[in-house]
Amino acid sequence: MALSKIHHTHPAVLKRLTRAEGQLRSIRAMIEAGRPCLEIAQQLQAAASAVHVAKKTFINDHLDHCLDHAVDGSGQGSRLAMDEFKAITKYL
Repeated sequence: MALSKIHHTHPAVLKRLTRAEGQLRSIRAMIEAGRPCLEIAQQLQAAASAVHVAKKTFINDHLDHCLDHAVDGSGQGSRLAMDEFKAITKYL
């Protein structure tokens, strides 16, 4: 498997995940406070969307780098990159 490294999109992904983390804490508090179900459902949707966008950004960025590596390389390195590409697509 290829070595992990920080890509230019990782700070944005981390920011989205931090926001989602705060949203989840707020949702727990809303449930504990007995807030209306509609409000809770809206916040759950917002948190799920934030995680979905973070995942999509992260995976697409990885695929860009993985494919660049596979195209530029040859032999075993390219095979490993393509194997990793195939494995990560199950998360899309």
